Amino acid sequence: MHFALFGINVGACADPATALRVARAAEEGGLESVWTGEHVVLPDPHVAPSPAPPDLPFLDPAVALAYLACGTRRIRLGTGIIILPQRNPVVLAKELASVDVVSQGRLIFGIGIGYLKPEFDAIGIPFDRKGPRAVEYLEAMLALWTQPKPAYRGEFVSFAGVQAFPRPVQKPHPPIVVGGQTTAAYRRALTHANGWYGFMMDLDGTRKVIEELRALEQRIERPPALGRLEISVTPAASVDVDSVRRFAALGVDRMIFYQPATTADQALEFAARVIETKRAYDAA
Repeated sequence: MHFALFGINVGACADPATALRVARAAEEGGLESVWTGEHVVLPDPHVAPSPAPPDLPFLDPAVALAYLACGTRRIRLGTGIIILPQRNPVVLAKELASVDVVSQGRLIFGIGIGYLKPEFDAIGIPFDRKGPRAVEYLEAMLALWTQPKPAYRGEFVSFAGVQAFPRPVQKPHPPIVVGGQTTAAYRRALTHANGWYGFMMDLDGTRKVIEELRALEQRIERPPALGRLEISVTPAASVDVDSVRRFAALGVDRMIFYQPATTADQALEFAARVIETKRAYDAA
């Protein structure tokens, strides 16, 4: 089981000094990774289904992870998730390849398709067909990262006769993780990603997702190069060894713990709880 922290760019950790202290504590405590969240903008006033008040600060994921890369040595750096349909894939490919280079190969690229229409409206991106757009954007990014002569032609993005160096350190590319709790998201994870990520999951919900993933895997073709689908979960449950054991028994590979924090002390105290839970789990 990998232990990780979510929210390294959010709330208290939008302060770079706090984020670096938390990331260094996580690294020294043996955690595997730290993960960013993303909302470019939030609806004001706060309305459902927005997950956060409009004044909650979010650092840009690539900027935050590049900063943390320079202050850490081993801990992996995940985007959990980047809302891919909102991004220019050519620009994002450059940004994230740069993160992988400055971190010497520690990036985990987590993506989702988003669900807040006001966010899409503000950015000027259509809210419909988010899934097909995300798949094309991902394929275009992989072309830039892996093809000797990058080229891609699709409905939403096309290019040829270009190069983008440096390429990512990780070969063939950083691990891809797809977030989302829909059948379409599970299909994207199985056909295009190394892993699936569920946010604020309970045990019963996680069990149902894993069962659906396994059933889908019998019906659709998963590229062999992607390997076994890795399961990551941010639990809605409390941080304790028994809870981790129950998730592990379901087949979860990574627990990405999160607790909102408004102060550095709160963020550091939560990181210490996760580290202690990891030590207790490993010792059992």
